[in-house]
Amino acid sequence: MNQLSSQPVTVVVSRRVRKGEGAAFERLSSDMTERAAGFPGYLGATLFRPSAPEDPEYRIVFRFQDRETLAAWEESEERRELLRQIESLLVEPSEREVTSGIVTWFTLPGQNPVKPPPKYKMTIVSWLALYPAVTLIFVLFGDLLATLPLLLRTLIVTVFVMLLMSYVLMPRMTRWFSFWLFPGRNDTSR
Repeated sequence: MNQLSSQPVTVVVSRRVRKGEGAAFERLSSDMTERAAGFPGYLGATLFRPSAPEDPEYRIVFRFQDRETLAAWEESEERRELLRQIESLLVEPSEREVTSGIVTWFTLPGQNPVKPPPKYKMTIVSWLALYPAVTLIFVLFGDLLATLPLLLRTLIVTVFVMLLMSYVLMPRMTRWFSFWLFPGRNDTSR
Protein backbone atom coordinates (compact mmCIF):
# COMPACT_ATOMS: atom_id res chain seq x y z
CA MET A 1 0.00 0.00 0.00
CA ASN A 2 1.49 3.35 -0.94
CA GLN A 3 1.69 6.22 1.51
CA LEU A 4 -0.90 8.37 -0.26
CA SER A 5 -3.59 5.70 -0.14
CA SER A 6 -3.06 5.11 3.60
CA GLN A 7 -3.74 8.74 4.61
CA PRO A 8 -7.10 9.81 6.05
CA VAL A 9 -9.48 11.00 3.34
CA THR A 10 -12.01 13.82 3.63
CA VAL A 11 -15.00 13.99 1.31
CA VAL A 12 -17.07 17.15 0.90
CA VAL A 13 -20.48 16.69 -0.69
CA SER A 14 -22.67 19.60 -1.71
CA ARG A 15 -26.39 18.90 -2.17
CA ARG A 16 -29.04 21.41 -3.19
CA VAL A 17 -32.37 20.21 -1.77
CA ARG A 18 -35.75 20.97 -3.35
CA LYS A 19 -37.97 23.36 -1.40
CA GLY A 20 -40.02 21.56 1.24
CA GLU A 21 -37.81 18.45 1.24
CA GLY A 22 -35.33 19.56 3.93
CA ALA A 23 -36.76 17.39 6.74
CA ALA A 24 -36.84 14.26 4.55
CA PHE A 25 -33.32 15.00 3.33
CA GLU A 26 -32.00 15.41 6.88
CA ARG A 27 -33.61 12.11 7.97
CA LEU A 28 -32.01 10.27 5.06
CA SER A 29 -28.66 11.99 5.70
CA SER A 30 -28.83 10.90 9.32
CA ASP A 31 -29.56 7.32 8.19
CA MET A 32 -26.61 7.53 5.79
CA THR A 33 -24.30 8.65 8.60
CA GLU A 34 -25.50 5.84 10.89
CA ARG A 35 -24.86 3.26 8.19
CA ALA A 36 -21.44 4.72 7.34
CA ALA A 37 -20.49 4.60 11.04
CA GLY A 38 -20.82 0.82 10.88
CA PHE A 39 -18.16 0.53 8.18
CA PRO A 40 -14.48 -0.06 8.97
CA GLY A 41 -12.39 3.09 8.63
CA TYR A 42 -15.21 5.57 9.24
CA LEU A 43 -13.87 8.60 11.17
CA GLY A 44 -16.89 10.88 11.40
CA ALA A 45 -19.21 13.26 9.55
CA THR A 46 -20.61 16.77 9.87
CA LEU A 47 -23.72 18.19 8.20
CA PHE A 48 -23.77 21.92 7.46
CA ARG A 49 -27.28 23.24 6.91
CA PRO A 50 -28.11 26.00 4.42
CA SER A 51 -27.07 29.46 5.58
CA ALA A 52 -30.31 31.09 4.43
CA PRO A 53 -33.78 29.98 3.26
CA GLU A 54 -33.02 31.10 -0.31
CA ASP A 55 -29.87 28.91 -0.35
CA PRO A 56 -30.96 25.24 -0.37
CA GLU A 57 -27.39 23.92 -0.29
CA TYR A 58 -26.36 21.44 2.39
CA ARG A 59 -22.73 20.41 2.80
CA ILE A 60 -21.72 17.10 4.26
CA VAL A 61 -18.11 16.55 5.28
CA PHE A 62 -17.09 13.02 6.17
CA ARG A 63 -13.82 11.23 6.74
CA PHE A 64 -12.51 7.72 6.28
CA GLN A 65 -9.25 6.17 7.39
CA ASP A 66 -7.96 5.79 3.82
CA ARG A 67 -9.05 5.52 0.20
CA GLU A 68 -9.62 1.77 0.47
CA THR A 69 -12.11 2.04 3.34
CA LEU A 70 -13.81 4.96 1.59
CA ALA A 71 -14.14 2.90 -1.59
CA ALA A 72 -15.67 -0.01 0.36
CA TRP A 73 -18.31 2.35 1.77
CA GLU A 74 -18.99 4.08 -1.55
CA GLU A 75 -19.42 0.76 -3.37
CA SER A 76 -21.74 -0.69 -0.72
CA GLU A 77 -25.37 -1.50 -1.44
CA GLU A 78 -26.38 0.22 1.83
CA ARG A 79 -25.02 3.53 0.55
CA ARG A 80 -26.42 3.10 -2.97
CA GLU A 81 -29.92 2.42 -1.61
CA LEU A 82 -29.99 5.62 0.46
CA LEU A 83 -28.24 7.64 -2.22
CA ARG A 84 -31.05 6.88 -4.68
CA GLN A 85 -33.58 8.22 -2.17
CA ILE A 86 -31.49 11.30 -1.39
CA GLU A 87 -30.87 12.14 -5.06
CA SER A 88 -34.65 12.14 -5.67
CA LEU A 89 -34.93 15.12 -3.26
CA LEU A 90 -32.30 17.27 -4.98
CA VAL A 91 -32.56 20.18 -7.40
CA GLU A 92 -29.42 18.99 -9.20
CA PRO A 93 -26.96 16.08 -8.78
CA SER A 94 -24.62 16.11 -5.81
CA GLU A 95 -21.17 17.71 -6.11
CA ARG A 96 -18.35 15.79 -4.46
CA GLU A 97 -14.69 16.45 -3.75
CA VAL A 98 -12.14 14.19 -2.06
CA THR A 99 -9.05 15.52 -0.28
CA SER A 100 -6.40 13.95 1.92
CA GLY A 101 -3.36 14.84 3.95
CA ILE A 102 -2.51 18.25 5.36
CA VAL A 103 -4.87 19.98 2.91
CA THR A 104 -7.75 18.96 5.18
CA TRP A 105 -6.34 21.25 7.88
CA PHE A 106 -7.04 24.16 5.56
CA THR A 107 -10.77 23.97 5.03
CA LEU A 108 -13.43 26.46 6.03
CA PRO A 109 -16.91 25.23 6.91
CA GLY A 110 -19.34 26.41 4.28
CA GLN A 111 -16.72 26.59 1.53
CA ASN A 112 -17.23 23.97 -1.14
CA PRO A 113 -15.60 22.70 -3.18
CA VAL A 114 -12.55 22.52 -0.98
CA LYS A 115 -9.78 24.36 -2.78
CA PRO A 116 -6.58 24.47 -0.79
CA PRO A 117 -4.51 27.61 -0.47
CA PRO A 118 -1.06 27.75 -2.12
CA LYS A 119 1.51 25.46 -0.47
CA TYR A 120 3.69 28.32 0.73
CA LYS A 121 0.73 29.80 2.65
CA MET A 122 -0.14 26.42 4.18
CA THR A 123 3.51 25.99 5.19
CA ILE A 124 3.72 29.41 6.87
CA VAL A 125 0.45 29.01 8.80
CA SER A 126 1.39 25.46 9.83
CA TRP A 127 4.75 26.69 11.10
CA LEU A 128 3.05 29.53 13.02
CA ALA A 129 1.03 26.87 14.87
CA LEU A 130 3.76 24.21 15.10
CA TYR A 131 6.61 26.29 16.53
CA PRO A 132 4.79 27.54 19.65
CA ALA A 133 3.18 24.10 20.20
CA VAL A 134 6.54 22.29 20.20
CA THR A 135 8.15 25.04 22.27
CA LEU A 136 5.37 24.85 24.86
CA ILE A 137 5.70 21.06 25.14
CA PHE A 138 9.43 21.36 25.76
CA VAL A 139 9.00 24.21 28.27
CA LEU A 140 6.38 22.27 30.24
CA PHE A 141 7.76 18.72 29.93
CA GLY A 142 11.35 19.12 28.73
CA ASP A 143 13.01 17.86 31.90
CA LEU A 144 10.75 14.82 32.07
CA LEU A 145 11.16 14.09 28.35
CA ALA A 146 14.96 14.38 28.59
CA THR A 147 15.02 11.28 30.81
CA LEU A 148 13.32 9.14 28.16
CA PRO A 149 15.02 7.32 25.27
CA LEU A 150 15.06 9.33 22.03
CA LEU A 151 12.55 7.16 20.14
CA LEU A 152 10.03 7.21 22.99
CA ARG A 153 10.54 10.97 23.53
CA THR A 154 9.98 11.65 19.83
CA LEU A 155 6.90 9.41 19.78
CA ILE A 156 5.31 11.22 22.74
CA VAL A 157 6.07 14.70 21.41
CA THR A 158 4.77 13.96 17.90
CA VAL A 159 1.55 12.38 19.20
CA PHE A 160 0.78 15.44 21.32
CA VAL A 161 1.78 17.88 18.60
CA MET A 162 -0.35 16.17 15.94
CA LEU A 163 -3.38 16.06 18.24
CA LEU A 164 -2.93 19.74 19.07
CA MET A 165 -2.43 20.66 15.42
CA SER A 166 -5.39 18.66 14.09
CA TYR A 167 -8.00 19.37 16.74
CA VAL A 168 -7.05 22.65 18.39
CA LEU A 169 -4.54 24.80 16.52
CA MET A 170 -5.17 24.36 12.79
CA PRO A 171 -8.95 24.88 12.90
CA ARG A 172 -8.31 28.17 14.71
CA MET A 173 -5.34 29.19 12.59
CA THR A 174 -7.33 28.53 9.43
CA ARG A 175 -10.15 30.76 10.68
CA TRP A 176 -7.79 33.48 11.91
CA PHE A 177 -5.78 33.55 8.67
CA SER A 178 -8.71 32.90 6.31
CA PHE A 179 -8.41 36.46 4.93
CA TRP A 180 -4.93 35.55 3.65
CA LEU A 181 -5.37 31.84 2.93
CA PHE A 182 -8.62 32.32 1.01
CA PRO A 183 -8.57 35.90 -0.34
CA GLY A 184 -11.75 36.98 -2.03
CA ARG A 185 -13.92 34.47 -0.19
CA ASN A 186 -16.39 35.54 2.43
CA ASP A 187 -16.15 33.56 5.63
CA THR A 188 -19.66 32.19 5.66
CA SER A 189 -18.98 29.51 8.23
CA ARG A 190 -21.93 27.32 8.99
